[in-house]
Amino acid sequence: MTGTNRLNRPPLDKDALRRKYAEERDKRLRPDGNAQYLRLTGRFAPYLHDPYTPRTERPPRTDHVTVAFVGGGFAGLVTGARLKEAGVEDVRVVEKGGDFGGTWYWNRYPGAQCDTASYVYMPLLEETGHMPTEKYAHAPEILEHCRRIGRHYGLYDDALFHTEVTALEWDAARSRWIVRTDRGDSFTASFVGMGIGPLHVPKLPGIPGIEDFAGHAFHTSRWDYAYTGGDPSGAPMDRLSGRRVAVIGTGATAVQCVPHLARACKELYVFQRTPSSVDVRDNRPTDPEWFASIATPGWQQRWLENFTANQTGELPDEDLVMDGWTDIARRLRARIAAIPQEELTPERMMEAYEECDFEKMEEIRARVDALVEDAETARGLKAWYRQLCKRPCFHDEYLQAFNLPNTHLVDTGGRGVERITSTGVVAAGAEYEVDCVIYASGFEVGTGFTRRSGYDMTGRDGVRLSERWAQGMRTLHGVHVHGFPNAFLVQPTQGANLISNIPHNLTEAARTIAVTVRHALDHGYAEVEATREAEEAWVELLRSGPGRLIGGPDCTPGYYNNEGQEPGPWDWLNTGYPYGATAYFAHMDRWRRSGTFEGLDFREGPCRVAD
Repeated sequence: MTGTNRLNRPPLDKDALRRKYAEERDKRLRPDGNAQYLRLTGRFAPYLHDPYTPRTERPPRTDHVTVAFVGGGFAGLVTGARLKEAGVEDVRVVEKGGDFGGTWYWNRYPGAQCDTASYVYMPLLEETGHMPTEKYAHAPEILEHCRRIGRHYGLYDDALFHTEVTALEWDAARSRWIVRTDRGDSFTASFVGMGIGPLHVPKLPGIPGIEDFAGHAFHTSRWDYAYTGGDPSGAPMDRLSGRRVAVIGTGATAVQCVPHLARACKELYVFQRTPSSVDVRDNRPTDPEWFASIATPGWQQRWLENFTANQTGELPDEDLVMDGWTDIARRLRARIAAIPQEELTPERMMEAYEECDFEKMEEIRARVDALVEDAETARGLKAWYRQLCKRPCFHDEYLQAFNLPNTHLVDTGGRGVERITSTGVVAAGAEYEVDCVIYASGFEVGTGFTRRSGYDMTGRDGVRLSERWAQGMRTLHGVHVHGFPNAFLVQPTQGANLISNIPHNLTEAARTIAVTVRHALDHGYAEVEATREAEEAWVELLRSGPGRLIGGPDCTPGYYNNEGQEPGPWDWLNTGYPYGATAYFAHMDRWRRSGTFEGLDFREGPCRVAD
């Protein structure tokens, strides 16, 4: 419904909408928060192994590299690329998968594709000369682009695949890190980077009886094509024609794979606790002539900056991407332009934003009525919350899938599935007998960094990262941590915290790391570390902002708002630059260009710094 005529609609009852949103939120609040989810263990443990690439035996590494990077997804790829561009050739990426790709290596479920436009989502397009084939590229193309980056920058030469880091320990006597892995490696690195990402530890809902099911079961991040038939490139799942299948979860993954399952299964039951907002995707092939016209020097950086400015409310004069992420900004621009100058206060602007959001979500709910034939099913598929309370979804086939006679929405009214039996799934007191259960339940996002990484980093004076962050994450710029010299983080938190396009966060952090490492090498510095004063000042700056998780406490529970729980010390600091993503990127650009490296202490050799 994006861009449709809204002139003849009745005025919104904002108070009624606020009440409805609160009622729907309260249905879903749970006291256990993130503890409601489980790791893949027991019958699911075999799926943690790599089904795509055979493991190759190799002798343990005991050598030295200039930079070791943990994680071979976008974070490791863009950081490796920027380091190579800066003349740092000795870069080793350590990756638990069998190839580069990160989340795109593991997630090969039917229909997987990016939800942010390819032109801003896929990094290093200009550098590699790649034109995305679609506005929203599918997973095989994104995975191949990851490999393209690896080849283009020579990152395969010293990469360690099928390898998990088990310990990172600072060796103060030699000013270097000792890297230990599950393959017996014990090598050293002058610098280490970490880009493990939030989407690599799959989670399961803590449903009673989950181990009792006698049929087949798997998580979407480890799709079992041997059972379903088909393949990641989109071949039909021809082994499901006589089978009854349950999908538990209705987030972004389910929105993408349900239409494919609906066409393949005998019966498909979609179990829903909270509906996603599903807006128009309007995917289309990339026109080569159009792409050639925009792909002038510096084009992708211009697009990144334009998308971020539009999506975060900076309201530039032009919207290059023109999609569902930037739609509210286009509405808000027009609404604010109509406010008399004497009434243009922050409160009036916030009111205008709320009105735009209400209007947008009403259109998304109206789209459900327009596309879904059964009225009861349509009611269940409507999202009653603000658009950025949960990850927005965009799809042109998901809602229509529920019009197929074999596809059934099982709306649990916010309560979720009650239990799993040996033969099926129980919800709202009714049991649905199925042959297969597919868990589209996502990944650990709200858990601690060291829990998700699988190791605890030991810094200066034997202090562990888990100890340093016991009362919440503390960094300078979201990149450097005091007490952990020569170590860098590549992730959004305490930086731009831009969730609509994660790769933009990563590419900017990669630039910062490359400039910092190059400066240290050029001047013979053995160590670089954030000062305690600079880190504390940055944390205080973060605290001066809203101090909330994305979404806010009034949102329906989900990983955007810590599952609706009151933020603890960690969660309070799980935030971003208080002046917004665009301002953060501009701040870091000035910081890099200044050449003064304010807040960092460069040292020529081993020494101890008093805390």
